[in-house]
Amino acid sequence: MKGFLAAVMMLTRLPLWRVVTIDKRYFADVLMYWPLVGYLTGGVTALTLWGASLVMPWFPACVLAVAVRLLLTGAMHEDGLADFLDGFGGGTSKEKILAIMKDSHIGSYGTIGLIVYFLLYVSFLYSLDMPVAWALVVSADIFSKFCTSFMINTLPYARTEEESKTKVVYRRNTLFAHIPIVILVFLPFLAVKDYWFLGALVLPVMTSLCLRMYMKKKIGGYTGDCCGASFLITELACYLGIVIIYCR
Repeated sequence: MKGFLAAVMMLTRLPLWRVVTIDKRYFADVLMYWPLVGYLTGGVTALTLWGASLVMPWFPACVLAVAVRLLLTGAMHEDGLADFLDGFGGGTSKEKILAIMKDSHIGSYGTIGLIVYFLLYVSFLYSLDMPVAWALVVSADIFSKFCTSFMINTLPYARTEEESKTKVVYRRNTLFAHIPIVILVFLPFLAVKDYWFLGALVLPVMTSLCLRMYMKKKIGGYTGDCCGASFLITELACYLGIVIIYCR
């Protein structure tokens, strides 16, 4: 339970620290709990989308849903995406890439990348109808976190623990520990009632594998910014597959 609460505290801005104290060792074991946090972030996004669609047109409802998720997560994933794009876009060596990602200032790669990301995210949501949108929103959030957690579980940390922003390096979990989580990852797809959408999962899996190879080659592992960027990139890949299947 404390591992899950640590994951919630790490991936959201909910002030759980006011009511519970979590030892640092639990934050090192949060990888397997990331998909479960997707039930919270994806659920809030879907609930906002549904509620807003009752009182306003579909497009502003989509924008509002995205805004609420940003408030819930503190835009930490988006910050990671911007740093990731700046670092890998402007860096020519491991040292340069890591230095750029550590810089708090945003560059042209990060700015343009965030604009493209939000345009794609909102347009993908807008392409869906409410009867299936809420379940797919939750599913995409959970599955992107699952892909990222599994990917990070197979990579070393590219910096030292002292250089980490959170002063925590994730501990690797055994494959056996992920089995119960896999069941919960696919559970939201039962609400979609159209199993063709399972084909959309091919894209985020392939994207995750490509990101892993790219990060391994460029910096020898991952950083916190790589985690945030991977969340969002694999989620977009999932939505891309969903929209392609939905439109056909």
